[in-house]
Amino acid sequence: MFPLAPVTRIFMPTSSGYRPLITPALGDQTTDLPIVFWTSASVLDLVGGRRSASAARQLVGWGLAAAPAAAVTGLAEYAALTTRPRRVAAVHAALNTASLGMFAASRAARPRHRAAGVSLALAGLALSGLSAYLGGHLAIGEKVGTSPARQESG
Repeated sequence: MFPLAPVTRIFMPTSSGYRPLITPALGDQTTDLPIVFWTSASVLDLVGGRRSASAARQLVGWGLAAAPAAAVTGLAEYAALTTRPRRVAAVHAALNTASLGMFAASRAARPRHRAAGVSLALAGLALSGLSAYLGGHLAIGEKVGTSPARQESG
């Protein structure tokens, strides 16, 4: 299994007062960036038509570029989860991965097959919405990522 301790040390504060390199507030923003870029691209696709095709493709690309930072913050939180929220987080991660694949395919398809690219982006956005629902459940219902510090495990 992938060792998550190095990732966790970068993003998560500990009870011993260790300061993370990336604050939890920044982690929250990194998860929003891909969604904002991809939603904006889909709005341009639906409202702007062919005139906004280039801008929509750029927004999809920016979302793809922002996604790895969101994934790393999720991995950092995943390491500290108990069994129940870990299962929900695994489905959340799988949906995010599938969404990422849809948007990557969308960006690749857009230059020659705009309609297919738009359809793939809308499917990716639907998956992102389902994943965001689970992410909200993790944050609010399961209180994942809401505590100021975690216990350091030797």
